[in-house]
Amino acid sequence: MKLIFKHMKMHWKLVALAILIKFLGSVSELSLPYILEYIIDEIVPSGNLTRVLLWGSLMFVTAIVFRALNVIANKRAINNAHVISYEIRQKLFEKTMNLSGTQFDALTLPSLISRMTSDSYNVQAAVAQLQSLCVRAPMMLLGGLIMTMLMDFKLSLILLLMMPLLILVIYFISSRGIPMYTKVQKKLDVVVRVMRENITGIRVVKALSKEAYEKRRFAESNQELTKSDVAAATVMAMPGPVIQFLLNIGLSIVVFVGAYRVNIGEIKPGVILAFLTYFNMITMGVMGLSRIFTTMSKASASANRIAEVLAMDTEELVAKAERIAAGEEAPSSNAENLSADEPFIRFENVSFSYGKLEADGTPAATDQKKKRPASQEEVAQTTADFGGEGREKALSEISFTMKKGETLGIIGPTGCGKSTIVNLLMRFYEADEGSIVIDGKPVSAYGKDDLRRKFGTVFQNDMIFQNTLYENIDFERKLDPAAIRSAVEDACAAEYVDGLAQGLQYEATIKGANLSGGQKQRMFVARALAGNPEILILDDSSSALDYKTDAAMRKAILAHHPDCTLILIAQRVSSVMNMDKILVLDNGKCIGYGTHEELLLTCKDYLETYEVQMGAMA
Repeated sequence: MKLIFKHMKMHWKLVALAILIKFLGSVSELSLPYILEYIIDEIVPSGNLTRVLLWGSLMFVTAIVFRALNVIANKRAINNAHVISYEIRQKLFEKTMNLSGTQFDALTLPSLISRMTSDSYNVQAAVAQLQSLCVRAPMMLLGGLIMTMLMDFKLSLILLLMMPLLILVIYFISSRGIPMYTKVQKKLDVVVRVMRENITGIRVVKALSKEAYEKRRFAESNQELTKSDVAAATVMAMPGPVIQFLLNIGLSIVVFVGAYRVNIGEIKPGVILAFLTYFNMITMGVMGLSRIFTTMSKASASANRIAEVLAMDTEELVAKAERIAAGEEAPSSNAENLSADEPFIRFENVSFSYGKLEADGTPAATDQKKKRPASQEEVAQTTADFGGEGREKALSEISFTMKKGETLGIIGPTGCGKSTIVNLLMRFYEADEGSIVIDGKPVSAYGKDDLRRKFGTVFQNDMIFQNTLYENIDFERKLDPAAIRSAVEDACAAEYVDGLAQGLQYEATIKGANLSGGQKQRMFVARALAGNPEILILDDSSSALDYKTDAAMRKAILAHHPDCTLILIAQRVSSVMNMDKILVLDNGKCIGYGTHEELLLTCKDYLETYEVQMGAMA
């Protein structure tokens, strides 16, 4: 709840105004039974019609004022809640963008999605109630008790003596809500993951006729969520009937005692009527407190999950980038004067394992009482989304060097660690051991923008956004249109672009589902080339291309970007055989490094792959 109160404090003037209006509305509401009692017991018996009309008008105006103030207060509370939840979602999104790959693995992507949606909605509901119901319910309860005590202390003792029992019922039952709703949110994470897998993989599901299987799989996770939600809702629903039962007993006693005292002349009939009205207000106040505990239980669980992410330390390079943006630090130079013999990129005995937590306090725990790291299935799914192999041990003592303008091919079976090299090079993850140097500086010494500005990258799981073709390539980088056109031509995508319907070309809105695999890959390459990067990484970017187009694209890149240092990850020997150096990986280890000719003589696995692939081509 600290997160909620912190953001409410940031807007304390708006929040205070909403609370003040709600307070005045509640005071107006509490005055109505008192006015009614005075009219019945004092004004009506006097027989003065003018006074009756005057006090009746006062009661009517008071009713309108209290309704109007409540409407205004509720509207302001809702608006404030939207403002605060917007800020929390924005901060959560920005924090998510700056998390390292290890932090992504610890949290898992489905969990981040549910925190951004369901959890932030629960927080929003709590903020609204804190400004409205959390004011009105205590006012109805305490105000009603005070007013009844002022009118008749003996009758009020009946209600007063019941309050501790009612509060204990609410507290003991509702205090179980936070852990139960935390469990509900974790079950929701699983449902989100299953839904996401099925939506993104719907074509595979349909192609394999596995709709029934996926329906059963979703039904299982949905049933677990429903069970947890029903259990939590059942517990949180218990205070209502119990409280209503106790209050009805109290009401019966008040009516019985009140009627007896009216009969013997101790009190007037208007007091009983006012007592019944105040009793209803007190009942609403107690029930309101029960609703508050339910909402706050949800909100507390959700706020804790959001705060868990916001409290994470971001990468040092992110902090440095923020200092540069604020003008507190000068950006690093992008061009170091290296000697001709000094490597531009150097990997030295680099080892890395997925699934480890960072030393900056990144929590892998998903259980509040018992720290439980994310499951291997969750880590594998999130790591795959982030571009990694999803394996625990990905690289072991990898070393290689590249001079500026050189080319390196990386080849090996699926899951051998090829994409992990890219993740470490761009510092999505931190290497466990060894050092990675670019342009004479360790990658850890760069600011985020300084480091990643050097790269043009095509990932395995890259994506097309629903936007114009131009914006998909430019990506808000404000690039020269001529550079974009040149990049499209080098990526062998000019024919596709020029053939777009209605001559819209770059202004045509495209969707990923409407493009073939080869068209997407050429668009990704064009996006990477358009920024004229110092380092170009093509991670399996030609798997959907025919050999002729693949060869033409590589030829154009080498011819038109001679100063660009190229790292090409591929499954085909034909894609890497003309690279200056080739790195052969297997199970995260280097089993071969050298030129194509050298590897044919020294690396058995490379030779076998070459013979199988080139023989198939022949």
